[in-house]
Amino acid sequence: MQDEVYHYNKERWEALVGAEALFTRPMLDLDAEKAQAYLGLERLGIPGDLAGRKVLCLAGGGGQQSAAFALLGADVTVLDISSGQLERDRLAAEHYSVGIRTIQGDMRDLSALDDSSFDLVWHPYSLTFVPDSRIVFREVARVVDEGGYYYLMCANPFFSGLTHHSWNGEGYTLKHPYTDEAATCYPDQDWVYDRKPSGRHIREPLEYRQTLSRIVNSLIREGFMLRLLSEVRGDDPGAEPGSWAHFTGVAPPWLEFVWQYCPASSEGAGVWGQG
Repeated sequence: MQDEVYHYNKERWEALVGAEALFTRPMLDLDAEKAQAYLGLERLGIPGDLAGRKVLCLAGGGGQQSAAFALLGADVTVLDISSGQLERDRLAAEHYSVGIRTIQGDMRDLSALDDSSFDLVWHPYSLTFVPDSRIVFREVARVVDEGGYYYLMCANPFFSGLTHHSWNGEGYTLKHPYTDEAATCYPDQDWVYDRKPSGRHIREPLEYRQTLSRIVNSLIREGFMLRLLSEVRGDDPGAEPGSWAHFTGVAPPWLEFVWQYCPASSEGAGVWGQG
């Protein structure tokens, strides 16, 4: 699905890899204990017995989550739009002497993957990079096994497009209609990549709002059952108004979902499914 959205995201992420952005740096200091803590599976209610489990890191390249799952014994596949990000996964795999399968592609097209082939689909922040989340959810439903889990982290749709720069002296002002697929574009936070000393500038992220009702109802229709919803927020009550720390405490910018695939035909499936 190499449309304008695909090319924009691919170009941007290759540039972020070149800038050594935060999300492109492979984790090369992990052990099993650190990997468990990083993934937070216990907090999320996802079974921690990963040995031999098939895990898909969806739009999750960079050698971070993939390395953690592989260290815990999972059979890991990474699908990502960026060849540079996938190279970081291969670097991590070589560093830890583990196997990680890498596939370059679009999260909206998982045709390279077999039906019902994953116990866990791990989808870090990327859903808002495509206009229609329903296409992604249909693909996830096809490749996850019955009883398997889908971890999804995404933008909090109520605050889509807002940043700490939206501070008006009294609050963070909502200005745009709350509609699906509304495009937003805003500067990367300072901590995403180093702009000095070259004055480097990378195209801003182009994101599309996914309303909460579309996310939840679409996944229910695909046969998923909600197991956990978490609002990721800041925790600095003394933060200065108009700062990033203050903004994240007032307007939680991210949501985490844990879904379990339980289509009507699979009632009574085990924790990890019947396979």
